[in-house]
Amino acid sequence: MGKFHDRILALAVAIGLIVSAAGFAHAGPYEDALEKLTTDDYADTADAVTAVATSGNPLAAPLIAALQDGRLQFSAKEKKVFIKTADDKLIDAETGKPAEGAVPDDLDAVRVNNRLRGVIEAANGALTLMAPDPAKRYDSAQAVFKSRDAAVLPAVEKALEAEKIPRIKKVLTEARAAILLGADDTSPADKIAAINIIRDRGDQDSLALIEGLPADSPADVRAAATAASAKIQRSLALWNTVQNLWYGLSLGSVLLLAAIGLAITFGVMGVINMAHGEMVMLGAYVTYVVQDVIRTSYPGLFDYSLAIALPLAFVFSAAVGIAIERSVIRFLYGRPLETLLATWGISLVLQQAVRVAFGPTNKEVGNPSWMSGAFDLGGILITYNRMWIILFTGIVFVALLAMLRFTRLGLEMRAVTQNRQMAAAVGIRTARIDALTFGLGSGIAGLAGVALSQIDNVSPNLGQGYIIDSFMVVVFGGVGNLWGTLVGALTLGIANKFLEPFAGAVLAKIAILVFIILFIQKRPRGMFALKGRAIEA
Repeated sequence: MGKFHDRILALAVAIGLIVSAAGFAHAGPYEDALEKLTTDDYADTADAVTAVATSGNPLAAPLIAALQDGRLQFSAKEKKVFIKTADDKLIDAETGKPAEGAVPDDLDAVRVNNRLRGVIEAANGALTLMAPDPAKRYDSAQAVFKSRDAAVLPAVEKALEAEKIPRIKKVLTEARAAILLGADDTSPADKIAAINIIRDRGDQDSLALIEGLPADSPADVRAAATAASAKIQRSLALWNTVQNLWYGLSLGSVLLLAAIGLAITFGVMGVINMAHGEMVMLGAYVTYVVQDVIRTSYPGLFDYSLAIALPLAFVFSAAVGIAIERSVIRFLYGRPLETLLATWGISLVLQQAVRVAFGPTNKEVGNPSWMSGAFDLGGILITYNRMWIILFTGIVFVALLAMLRFTRLGLEMRAVTQNRQMAAAVGIRTARIDALTFGLGSGIAGLAGVALSQIDNVSPNLGQGYIIDSFMVVVFGGVGNLWGTLVGALTLGIANKFLEPFAGAVLAKIAILVFIILFIQKRPRGMFALKGRAIEA
């Protein structure tokens, strides 16, 4: 009997050891991390997120996504973690299967603070370092570089070994260097190598990382950091200049697009058209109407909305311009003060008409997909909407030059510009040319409104923000000279963007205005004055 009991006891001990061994074999980094998530402690949660990200468990990604979205639940009593689905069902975070039994009465959400959000972002980066999509791998490597979480270093090194695309491999190398630079156990030689890698990256994050090295770092590390910091600062100063040049070119193209129509009417007809800004505004509202119709009736055509709006805005603004010229302006030629007052009154009428029709608030005009977003070019940021506006401005300018040079209307417009009386004497109907010229200038202003609707608020006051700048561009470049308008717009746009960092936006505009006043005192006809017998007389 005693031997039987001994055998039973031995069997029980063996079974216990097997069960314990099975339990210990089952427990791993992922399961340990789940237990930490039930402590409701921020430090434990941060450790758990890092452990989950590097565990390799297929449930890691949905768990971290649930934590980021506030859908991760835990029970402190049962030491269990659950993922809450969109339809309020619970998934056991350990097994990935629907939770069984009654819902724990102490179920609560895992809390997240600002520090944890950074840890979660780094964890997401580590999880997607091996993603099939190259864009996701690139973004993940950038996220790891910014977070510099030492816990994801093994994942970075694994991804670095497997990566084949040079651009992504470079960012992964930079992310690894950033982690090594911030680690206390990195050797001085490895830190110097990391500094050189980060120096070649050369952006503001790199500068902050290098300048954040501890003051008690080894002398050779500090020397390498100082040299790298100086090089990055020189590079950033150069790229900042290029960025300001791009901003100035962008602003100049907007000014050119707004002023080019005014250059035609002012140059050919000598009319001070204060309603020119409202032609721009009408073009913007045509874009809004086109997009509103497309949204409600033909949503699949939204990416083509600007292509549809361009001819409609040109025709509508040109028709309004011709109506204004035929009904009001043709009776006021030779009386500039009355023309100024009349067109100013027309601008107020048009603004109020738009307020009555569409309301006084801003209207939503969206960017098509091909005009949304931005990309990095070297050390500068290029937005697609500004890039397309610059390209569009160039096309309009070249098309207008070709029209003036190679068409009958262009020839007659140039003839009237140089000598109105002589043009009339040889049979050119100057009244017809005046109407068509005013319509052409107004139509181009409508095209400007389509472009400006992509970067500015569409409201009844849209044109008022560009009318003064348009007159400055035209007068500075030379009245009636398109090349002068081009040079004037780009000069003023670039000068304004280079002055803004030092003087501020308001003082920069005042300085530009003072400069133009002084310049006109010296050259009353602008940089490129038109020549002709009537003008010279």
